[in-house]
Amino acid sequence: MQTRLDLVQANPAAYRAIMQLERYVRSSGVDSTILELIKIRVSQINGCAFCIDMHTKDARLNGETEQRIYALSAWHETPFFTAQERAILALTEAVTLIASSPVSDAIYADVNRYFAPNEIIDLLMAIVTINSWNRIAITAQTLPGSYEPKPVEAAV
Repeated sequence: MQTRLDLVQANPAAYRAIMQLERYVRSSGVDSTILELIKIRVSQINGCAFCIDMHTKDARLNGETEQRIYALSAWHETPFFTAQERAILALTEAVTLIASSPVSDAIYADVNRYFAPNEIIDLLMAIVTINSWNRIAITAQTLPGSYEPKPVEAAV
């Protein structure tokens, strides 16, 4: 497989636009551990190898355990995630798979137990943003393996 196109080179303005959303998400106050769990889980569902590679590296750099990263695709079956993380992961999956069925009232009520409305919006923005990145990377056939994590300040 060969990369089809480079977003930065092909359309710098489009890249800047999605990076503005990425910057918002990173500065929104969503915990960095939660943010990486969202990014990895969405990327697993969408089959985005580049983003899985990127965000598992970032998660490790941020202190995430190998055990939780490996078990993330089967989070329903493990004791490794808190009730709050489970609510977020359920929302993450529901939003990512929204074409199959709407986000249920039960999933929303569970997230609403832990987060204020503005925080739920920030979680939604994180989910939507990584879904966008996945679609770009998959279509462009961005090759996994070359990403090297940077400190959070430098990455934005």
